Amino acid sequence: MSGGSVHVIILNWRSAQMSLRSAEAAVVAMEGIEGVISLVDNDSGDGSFETMREAAEARGWTAGGRLRVLQSGHNGGFGAGNNAALRVPLAKPADFVLIVNSDAFLEPETVRRMRDHMQANPAIGLLGCRVVGEDGGHHCTHFQFPGVASELEDAARTGPITRLLSRHVVTLPMPGSAAPVGWVAGAALMLRAEVLTQIGGFDEAFFLYFEETDLCLRAARAGWPTHYLPDARIVHIGSVSTGMKDWSLPPDYWFASREHYYRRNHGRAYALLAVTAHVAGLAVRRLRALGRPDPTFPRGQTRALLRHALSPDRPRQIYRPENPREPA
Repeated sequence: MSGGSVHVIILNWRSAQMSLRSAEAAVVAMEGIEGVISLVDNDSGDGSFETMREAAEARGWTAGGRLRVLQSGHNGGFGAGNNAALRVPLAKPADFVLIVNSDAFLEPETVRRMRDHMQANPAIGLLGCRVVGEDGGHHCTHFQFPGVASELEDAARTGPITRLLSRHVVTLPMPGSAAPVGWVAGAALMLRAEVLTQIGGFDEAFFLYFEETDLCLRAARAGWPTHYLPDARIVHIGSVSTGMKDWSLPPDYWFASREHYYRRNHGRAYALLAVTAHVAGLAVRRLRALGRPDPTFPRGQTRALLRHALSPDRPRQIYRPENPREPA
């Protein structure tokens, strides 16, 4: 199948060499496909922008406008950085947008397979692909939307509760073939341009985490489901910019994003129910241990959840740059 242009966006924050590696894989994967690659520095302040611009020019990627190196001008988070790239006009609007993490590397046929699947299935609004680690191990990036029941199950992590609430477990088994899911992780997420026109881009009130969950839910409510395509793959390292692997407790912005997701999409009363269910699940998990030490128990999580749940609604401070800086 031919036709259908793609705009690939790779967002960098203080990981220039990794982002250049991701861009190199994207350049290969875009061979024979009409479109543009945007390599965006999210105001790293460490020379990343200059490093990426010089490397891109030296490698010939910027010739003919195939790849452009952009500066967002402000670190407003993952969604804001990607939105900044979307606001810089293309010579020809793309039919599809592919969001790729800076620590994710497209395989040579991934863009083509994702684009062709979207073209063959015009009712699909968003599409994720299979994500594997450098060791080839499968990463679970296919989910259903979270809710009160899933909050209880996830926090309790107890066999009887999981069996009782099995229909609400957020992580889905990997589909054996292309299939609908609730949402997919943003390591590699393709969106139909028509969807972005209809529902807008990422909600910039999310600094990091839950922004792709929110985007997929808004699209689903507008009639655009998300699908998962296991025949297309990326290799993903993970946590290069965030350091998530070393967390003993998520940072404050994770809890803020979680609370905003529930309030925005379900209302404050539902958000309070979700927190209550999660805290109850943590209590079950603690009781199950019967005083035995549990090194995986998230100490401090209850306080963080309650603090955000009880916070008043505040005006959203959304960064919307009028003219993201693009080098000549």
